[in-house]
Amino acid sequence: MSSNDKRTGSTPRMAGSLRDLPREIAPPRDLWKGIEAEITAPRQTPVKAPSHRLRYLATAAVIVALAVGVWIGRVMLPVSSGVTPAVTAANVPVDEPGAFHAAYVMGPKYINQRAQLVKDLETRLAQLPPESRAKVLSSLQAINDSKRDLERELGKDPSNALLQELLVNTYQDEMRVLTAVHEAGSSGEGI
Repeated sequence: MSSNDKRTGSTPRMAGSLRDLPREIAPPRDLWKGIEAEITAPRQTPVKAPSHRLRYLATAAVIVALAVGVWIGRVMLPVSSGVTPAVTAANVPVDEPGAFHAAYVMGPKYINQRAQLVKDLETRLAQLPPESRAKVLSSLQAINDSKRDLERELGKDPSNALLQELLVNTYQDEMRVLTAVHEAGSSGEGI
């Protein structure tokens, strides 16, 4: 502070220590009275304990959800009897524990159509030009690799809808290739 400020008293003087500060300072607005009134006032609406009926309904909902989950699990992943259908044996990663066996979920019509197409595959491939044959074998290898990987991942997470959809699409791709080979082989044309 300059000596000029001390003479006029325009600026408050600085406290040299805490002892120089005033002991009590009244706040411009005292909020404690309102807070104290809120704390000590009786509640207008007491908190109700849940009724017995609500508890029973919640318990019933949990039991129903559990039952539906078990039912869906049995429908989607039936317990295998240890016998793998011969048609799908080449497509199921038998040596990998926990793999999802999609063959158990496929319908008999699909299995029969696929079996017929696979049975005729060698004959039809022999009738194709070498370039087309190489394309088909490469496509089928990629499809089988994809099916194996998707089935393995679905074994880890069977409820994953995206993996299920990808697996179904992969099976459809396989059917498209097998059907194209069947039709091209009978006409003698390439694919």
